[in-house]
Amino acid sequence: MQTDNTLPKENVGTFSLEENIWQGLSLTDAAARQVKKLVEQDPEVKGLQLAVKQSGCAGFAYVLDLTKNPAADDLVYERDGARLYVPLKAMPFIDGTEVDFVREGLNQIFKFNNPRAQHACGCGESFGV
Repeated sequence: MQTDNTLPKENVGTFSLEENIWQGLSLTDAAARQVKKLVEQDPEVKGLQLAVKQSGCAGFAYVLDLTKNPAADDLVYERDGARLYVPLKAMPFIDGTEVDFVREGLNQIFKFNNPRAQHACGCGESFGV
């Protein structure tokens, strides 16, 4: 019997991505429409993959790619038939993010409303958590 309130050593310092409960990601109607529009251009494309990479002055950047062969451990978020694939290792940085597609002047871009982003660089290319 353990008499103090400390955890046994075998439980200290363990962490597993698979054991976390994620809030997930969401797509707005506009983002779902745009993903479906992009996917329709190539019948081999399964959806859009959202990942992160180290980049920029704030630390991380979003990476969007059409994917034909999503990884077996990618998490899949779907809205109205539009699929967003997310690598498990990206979830600590983007969990809870809403993906939107907006028009800004003549430009149309995907926007990320990420509750984990604590700051962004001035040019808008990267974010920090």
